[in-house]
Amino acid sequence: MEQILVIEDDTGLNQGLCRALKSENRQVISCLNLKTAREQLLCGAVSLVLLDINLPDGSGMDFLKELKEADPARPVILLTANDTDMEIVAGLEQGADDYITKPFSLSVLRARVNTQLRKALSVNGKTFQIDRFMFDFDQMRFSVNGAAIELSKTEQKLLRLLVENQGNAMSRNTLVDRIWTDGGEYVDGNALSVTVKRLRDKLGAQDYIQTVYGIGYAWVKKNG
Repeated sequence: MEQILVIEDDTGLNQGLCRALKSENRQVISCLNLKTAREQLLCGAVSLVLLDINLPDGSGMDFLKELKEADPARPVILLTANDTDMEIVAGLEQGADDYITKPFSLSVLRARVNTQLRKALSVNGKTFQIDRFMFDFDQMRFSVNGAAIELSKTEQKLLRLLVENQGNAMSRNTLVDRIWTDGGEYVDGNALSVTVKRLRDKLGAQDYIQTVYGIGYAWVKKNG
């Protein structure tokens, strides 16, 4: 599920932004100051940040730098009443992905938010950062708490199917059909169970890769 962090100290505007951006597959979190925003960022993966420049407990521009140092790929859209070229250029040079000047149309805001989320997905579509895990399927690099983990091709296929469908149970038949796709010999049903166990043990992911009895397996979301 996508998670958008709205950091805006005007309560009415903040609530309006949250209502405009919320959808079935999207969680929108409201923050009125930087203190709350920092706390929220520790709780889970945030897909995009809407950031007001003028906040009661600090500068949004300073926080922008902090956000980009922590995660350069996460989109940040600035909300500002300052529409001078100097302010806009300063924000973009510090890493902002877009800016919207007040007042603005909510439909335009939604479109620009969706554009940034699509860009982020296209860049990071095959890389997953989940809590202590990092899975880069393009480069075939996998790590837990920064320590590299070697996975077989079969384990990589299983892992990718599970994390791309986080929170959803995948049936044993679907997993077998999509992992062993060479059309060769019959695959013993026990092969999947063995692969799941190896993957759990290598990643230390017993709490994440869970058996859904009567169905198959699921990568269980811990945040959001």
